[in-house]
Amino acid sequence: MRASFNKILLSNAGFEALVLRIPVGLILAAHGSQKLFGWFGGYGLEETGQWMASTGLNPGYIMALLAGCAEFFGGIALMIGFMTRPAALISAITMLVALFWVHWGNGFFLSDHGIEYALALFSATSSLTIMGGGCYSIDHYIIKRTTLGSQPR
Repeated sequence: MRASFNKILLSNAGFEALVLRIPVGLILAAHGSQKLFGWFGGYGLEETGQWMASTGLNPGYIMALLAGCAEFFGGIALMIGFMTRPAALISAITMLVALFWVHWGNGFFLSDHGIEYALALFSATSSLTIMGGGCYSIDHYIIKRTTLGSQPR
């Protein structure tokens, strides 16, 4: 159990993980807050749920709640580097759904609501899933400051 948990948290990445985590986490958290709370010009859960249902993502309210939570809480987790790999993986899956379900038929470019933006976020979150939080993360602190980082004798 300890070895599996260590693999999730341990990362050899340096400053590059921080440089990727902060803006990607901020973008995801902001988008999630639009879905969940209606902040920053968003529609909140009810209207986002109705829109998701209209695209065939049913039940719309539950899908809006899942996407909003994945983006908001996943984004916060990425910014602080807490459980980076699981947060990035859930965010990557969310971006794949957005890419294929919502944006695929609109071409490539963002100006036409195409896949460009979702693809960029999918690529960034996939990279973070692979590299982990790096040495400037809560994950790193947990490994270094607890018995989780020590090997059984």
